[in-house]
Amino acid sequence: MMSFRGKLYRDDAVVLRLQKLGESDRIVTLFTRRHGRIRAVAKGVRRTTSKFGGRLEPFGHVDVQLLEGRTLDVISQVEGVDLFGRRFLDDYPRYTVASAIAETAERLTPVEQEPSLRLYLLTLGAMRALALGDHASSLVLDAYLLRSMSVAGWAPALRECAVCGTAGPHRGFSVPAGGAVCPDCRPPGAGHPAPATIDLMVALADGDWATADASEAVFRREASGLVAAHLQWHLERALRSLPLVDRDDRGRPTPAARDLHGERGADRHHGKDNAS
Repeated sequence: MMSFRGKLYRDDAVVLRLQKLGESDRIVTLFTRRHGRIRAVAKGVRRTTSKFGGRLEPFGHVDVQLLEGRTLDVISQVEGVDLFGRRFLDDYPRYTVASAIAETAERLTPVEQEPSLRLYLLTLGAMRALALGDHASSLVLDAYLLRSMSVAGWAPALRECAVCGTAGPHRGFSVPAGGAVCPDCRPPGAGHPAPATIDLMVALADGDWATADASEAVFRREASGLVAAHLQWHLERALRSLPLVDRDDRGRPTPAARDLHGERGADRHHGKDNAS
């Protein structure tokens, strides 16, 4: 029988998810710059003697070397570029937002090893924004969801009617119709969001943080509902993490955050649960 010898390759990546494998290994879901989404085995990473286990933390930006395998590639080397998750593991609102971003990135890359540079850069930028904490985590999430839907071709119409294309602003909004709708095209059941809510969504989609940061809480909540509804309309199944997002950016840390996304709580410290 011929032996399989895979080749080595290297890439930048964002760590999306961790899963236990056997006694000491993990399957790591990575979103890479040049190779898209990859599921790879990190051997021995759960042992306390692991040389790079602490670098494979959720939401982190890493430089990773992999060896091609028959079914799953194998991680052979990892260098931490910026381990964003360490900065908000105990911050429940930011942690839940990061979980929703990671799940969205995974869901929007259904084919493994298919590059999506725009989505990768959006995901990396969103994790960096959460780590810096310059903007409310709920705004970072909604900006990411709007822009990632644009990459996927699902962006809601905000400046014109989703049905006829008539320039807005329009007061109606219908998720099944594709976004803002004019009076002539407004279907039954369409909502009537406040004009400031639509303005906020436009600002988030455009990266206008001055407008977004100055928005009021009531419009943020309404915009979040519309963005989430629009995203989940297009997905085959709902995001598991989205209902768990704490949009109160003043929330206190809570242990519940550690149970949200696989083994992330177990990865907090090198010595606990032999996780790193």
